[in-house]
Amino acid sequence: MARFMMIVKATEESEAGVLPTKEMLAEMGQYNEQLVKAGALLAADGLRASSEGARVSFSGGKPTVTDGPFAETKELIAGFWIIQVKDRDEALEWARRVPFQDGEIEVRPVFEITDFPEDVLCAEDAAREAAMREELRKQTGQ
Repeated sequence: MARFMMIVKATEESEAGVLPTKEMLAEMGQYNEQLVKAGALLAADGLRASSEGARVSFSGGKPTVTDGPFAETKELIAGFWIIQVKDRDEALEWARRVPFQDGEIEVRPVFEITDFPEDVLCAEDAAREAAMREELRKQTGQ
């Protein structure tokens, strides 16, 4: 099994704070129910407009905070799903089923502990990371 993030790209409407219609929410609810029934959904949420957010950038180890909004709408995220499926093809199949009339979904694999060679993530650090993720699952009931 592999985890994938399906990223919903922002639009001018989402950046303007336009909420989905009742019908759109109902369709999305049905889609999310299908993901749950398939045992694939790990997380899903929409994001508020970038005008309510901020970016923290680092240079020389020093953080700088820049308040939104941000100019390049096409580079922003309006929402996401994190799914666990057998492979990329299955992730793309779920992305094709998103009930959008317009928009864009970016599908990206999530790094797993096993993706890192031992010279980058030693066995002790990998075990600590796995224990932390297990504790998080217990805390969130997943």
